[in-house]
Amino acid sequence: MERKITKAVRVGGLVLGGGAPVLVQSMLNAKADDIPANVAQAQRLQAAGCQLVRVTVPTAAHARVVTALKEAVSMPVVADIHFDYRAALACAEAGVDKIRINPGNIGSDAHVREVADACRKRGIPIRIGVNGGSLEKNILAKHGGVTPEALCESALYHVALLEKHDFSDIVISIKSSNVPVMMQAYRLLSTQCSYPLHIGVTEAGTYRMGLIKSAMGIGGLLMEGIGDTLRVSLTDEPEKEVLAGYDILRAAGYPVAGPEIVSCPTCGRTNIDVAGIANEVERRLRERGCTRSIKVAVMGCVVNGPGEAKEADIGIAGGRDCALLFVKGQQKRMLRGDIVGELIREIEQMEQTK
Repeated sequence: MERKITKAVRVGGLVLGGGAPVLVQSMLNAKADDIPANVAQAQRLQAAGCQLVRVTVPTAAHARVVTALKEAVSMPVVADIHFDYRAALACAEAGVDKIRINPGNIGSDAHVREVADACRKRGIPIRIGVNGGSLEKNILAKHGGVTPEALCESALYHVALLEKHDFSDIVISIKSSNVPVMMQAYRLLSTQCSYPLHIGVTEAGTYRMGLIKSAMGIGGLLMEGIGDTLRVSLTDEPEKEVLAGYDILRAAGYPVAGPEIVSCPTCGRTNIDVAGIANEVERRLRERGCTRSIKVAVMGCVVNGPGEAKEADIGIAGGRDCALLFVKGQQKRMLRGDIVGELIREIEQMEQTK
């Protein structure tokens, strides 16, 4: 898989695009005027591994949430602005790291110039966020609805409004709740500009369906080398978006720090609680803050466990009230009693010798 190399844009202390690692982000969903709730949620997200956090800023007066977040977390803060250019200016003054705004929706060209100048002066990039529900009427009429071509044209229209004022620190997203439309729109856009792309499926749904649609859309684009930052949009807790984002990156073949748990679907030969053991191992390793990229297998039986999971760094295959420990496909010894604890200790020893 060969990644498309886009323009590098600096967001706070991070680089977005330019071949840098894909960044995982999420958005706060507390009320904009409830600063303590926003701060607490941002801190939980950062602990979960979130790399950028976005917060809605409806008016200029709400920009104080940006100040509070900048003091509370070390990850870059992105302000989500709709329609009110004064809110964007206030956020720039408050030291925000990135602004999400559509230039065509903030009024006159003079307003666009003010925002572009304020962001350029402070080194703040702007993300243009187009989705199927926000397309301009003339573009919808031209293309006969929400099509990949319509999404792409709308994004480039907003880009031109910023480029007119010599502003080019731009990130683009063109999301849709329709996965095939979303994927084709990003493919088209990636051939027509070199700006970094924020990928995602909007209005993806509740956890189950939202995760499926996001894995298909985001994961599919990542496997084509498209995408510089991502958000998994779920009607659920934002922390779950972050964990899902890293899981999708890992599944698409991107290097991700931390353990990967693989396990079999079980069959009639299974003599151990595969699901319970796999979940417990995953939980313990996460709570320990394990950052090593290690693949851990939990297999149901010794008939084909070590063979099927031979690419795992370490794993177990269940027997009767015991489990066979194997490392890189080689059988080591039998584990009895506290199987999970024994496996965790073996992993800890591996970490100490890395």
